[in-house]
Amino acid sequence: MTDDHLYRRGVGVMLLNAEGQVWVGRRIDNSDEAWQMPQGGMDPGEEPLDTALRELEEETGIPPHLVEPVAAHPQRLRYDLPPELAGRLWKGKWKGQDQDWFLMRFTGTDADVDIATKHPEFNAWKWVDPAHLPDMIVPFKRDMYRAIVDGFGDYL
Repeated sequence: MTDDHLYRRGVGVMLLNAEGQVWVGRRIDNSDEAWQMPQGGMDPGEEPLDTALRELEEETGIPPHLVEPVAAHPQRLRYDLPPELAGRLWKGKWKGQDQDWFLMRFTGTDADVDIATKHPEFNAWKWVDPAHLPDMIVPFKRDMYRAIVDGFGDYL
């Protein structure tokens, strides 16, 4: 028996600009300097790539026609919430997330980014070197971010 039922299914997007930098947003609900790439949960019956494109637009304002999918991460990646968050997030239903990650190339301009969305998740955004990603994320996601960078290493 697996423990898949304990994890929320989701996706994430590593979005690269023309200079090979990665888009990150600073979370609106975290008082620390917590930056992350766009990510979110899958709706019932939704395919992972469709979810990734939907979440990217919902969180960054970037429409699907301004990105080119490059690669899917070779593994589904998982993280566990720390105990102090496990009972609060998602009404305590899941102990973490199980995510498909996609590498996409941004074909628009910075003016196409609009984090003032219907349900904002970020209060700032920037482009960063992929090597800096693990140090920018909350500690409980750092191993996953290292795996993302490693998995897409041939494209970075």
